[in-house]
Amino acid sequence: GGTSLTRWSFISLLSRGKSDEELEKLVADAEDVCRRLAIAYRVVQLCTGDLGFAACKTYDIEMWAPGSGEWLEVSSCSNCGDFQARRANIRYRPEPGARPCFVHTLNGSGLALPRVLISVLENYQQPDGTVLVPEVLQPYMVI
Repeated sequence: GGTSLTRWSFISLLSRGKSDEELEKLVADAEDVCRRLAIAYRVVQLCTGDLGFAACKTYDIEMWAPGSGEWLEVSSCSNCGDFQARRANIRYRPEPGARPCFVHTLNGSGLALPRVLISVLENYQQPDGTVLVPEVLQPYMVI
């Protein structure tokens, strides 16, 4: 079977010509969370052979998990261009009376919480077995 992840997903519908910029913003938002947690991460642009059926460009965000010695995919953001819109016939008019155009769609996932938690626990575990709470999360802790 495949991997089961707990995460939220979203879809963006944009006018053509704006999807590449929006994809970069989505990736930057995911990177910001990784930076705030102060955990090593990397952004991997998938090669065409690894892209999903509808995607024309995909980035995976991976966080380092030292205990398991591997990078864990915590988010994936894809630009699907007008592929999904053509299949679903989703169009817009750039201005009144103009010819309809297909929207561009972006698919993204929020951070996969179980994998983020694994990375936090593995990166912040102390020699005595205790785990320091990352500074950015401390205001949310009840002690």
